Amino acid sequence: MKLVLGLMWLLHWLPLPVLGRFGTFTGSLLFIALRARREITLTNLRLCMPELTEAERVTLARQHFQAYARSIWERGILWWASEARLKRLIKVEPGPVPVAEMTAKPTILLCPHFVCLDVAGASIAMVASASSMYVTQKNAAFDQVLRAGRARFKPVKLFTRQDGIKPILRALRDKLPYFMLPDMDFGEKDAEFVPFFGIDAATLTATARIAATTGAQVMPVIATFLPNYQGWRVKFYPVWDNYPGPDMVAATRRMNEFIEERVREAPAEYFWTHKRFKTRPNGEPSLYPRRK
Repeated sequence: MKLVLGLMWLLHWLPLPVLGRFGTFTGSLLFIALRARREITLTNLRLCMPELTEAERVTLARQHFQAYARSIWERGILWWASEARLKRLIKVEPGPVPVAEMTAKPTILLCPHFVCLDVAGASIAMVASASSMYVTQKNAAFDQVLRAGRARFKPVKLFTRQDGIKPILRALRDKLPYFMLPDMDFGEKDAEFVPFFGIDAATLTATARIAATTGAQVMPVIATFLPNYQGWRVKFYPVWDNYPGPDMVAATRRMNEFIEERVREAPAEYFWTHKRFKTRPNGEPSLYPRRK
């Protein structure tokens, strides 16, 4: 891992169009090599986008691997490049980062799992402190670099799932924006089966519940690639009106519908390698092929 980190540091000096194309190339190789992840991706696409032909899904899956690998290599720019370079490469829409709006009251920054989500974090970290859930990495060297990269601008608070909900609530009540990634399958605990692309998916209701408990507003933010390897777009969406309302399940369904709409706008950049439908209701069989 230290060798990979050293290579990432070395490559981050390259112009982004060169580094991006290198990432695309490595993603093409990984699409061939990582058979298990390729099958998970294709299974997800078959479930979520049945209107596509199989050839179209294979093409989209390959594009996802390219985008994902590219985002990994480009993360070196987020970790080590100058603030001036980052500001040149990140286009904020509608712009600038709405610091006043997100710090005037408790704010949940809703950031679904697109491959460039760390870019959204960097765009905020350069201008405002925030908090976020954090998964400790198995490799100590990578964990150290990742934490340092996310905290190198404004002070941040990183919580783990083991910390529980109380530190998040305290941070929100202190008007520290909470960067929330709401769309992974963590099992049935604290989740409801809510449709995602028409398929029941175990979906955390935490966004709605935290908003209801703290009175926090929900402001979505999505990061995607700009065309032609020119950088990244970070789009802040209007705060949701009347959210969450009295029905936590309906609020969670509303969240999934919003994410679906954004995925259809940049389908190759969503995190398809995750088993989004791993947990099944009522003992239904797995939707994913067994590993041989």
